[in-house]
Amino acid sequence: MKKQIAKLVVVENTPLNVKHNLLELKSHSPLTEMLPGQFVEIKVNGSESTYLRRPFSIHRVDYDKNTIHLLIKVVGKGTKSLSELEAGDSVDIIFPLGKGFSITENEEVLLVGGGCGVAPLYFLAEQLHRNGNTVNILIGGKSGEDILLHDQYKAYGNVFISTEDGSLGEKGMVTAHSIFSSHAGFGKIYCCGPDGMMRAVAHYAEKHKIPCEVSLENTMACGIGACLCCVVESVQGNVCVCTEGPVFESSTLKGWTVENEIGCSLD
Repeated sequence: MKKQIAKLVVVENTPLNVKHNLLELKSHSPLTEMLPGQFVEIKVNGSESTYLRRPFSIHRVDYDKNTIHLLIKVVGKGTKSLSELEAGDSVDIIFPLGKGFSITENEEVLLVGGGCGVAPLYFLAEQLHRNGNTVNILIGGKSGEDILLHDQYKAYGNVFISTEDGSLGEKGMVTAHSIFSSHAGFGKIYCCGPDGMMRAVAHYAEKHKIPCEVSLENTMACGIGACLCCVVESVQGNVCVCTEGPVFESSTLKGWTVENEIGCSLD
């Protein structure tokens, strides 16, 4: 898949809450094909201490408008600078990078997103819906304020919510949601979020013999497999998340087919 290095123009930078922004970027030339689960690397300007590009999952693509949407979580100086971009500003990005999710057809599927792990799931839900799948989307967070863009997901599937404080949806960890006990016939599960959550979902999928794809959130400084800071251990040896992933079949990751040790099992 062809990669591009381009300057995209900020169309809109929408604050979602105190920590998250939705950034819409426009390309002056037709966008190359992108897959759900792939990511971009953005060069950060305006922060003297930020030297490396920052990776972000592709949240949404509008080919008719030549726009890409990215979900930005402010965690440091680099992401803080990106959250302050204004309409008309330009950003230097490399895209699309990595391997995305596989798109099944005519199945009942479950998408699980924890926190800002929902970032790639909108694009994924849209594509799965288009391919005739019955889409179920489970979103989890610490509180209702952490549940991002859930109304938008309703255009492509059934939305379920879990919050640790019970302020929205069911109370508890996302992995404790009743959908896991009331539904066992999923044709496939897709997951992105905290490591412990994804391991627990992968264990559930293994137990019920359901194919499961997870999108890892390792630090990816270069995005092209040169810096080796995102290496993860697979059953076939060490692999770079930025080039061999970030999406993997959970069964191919070493240790992911055993019960998670930190208490997130869905048994």
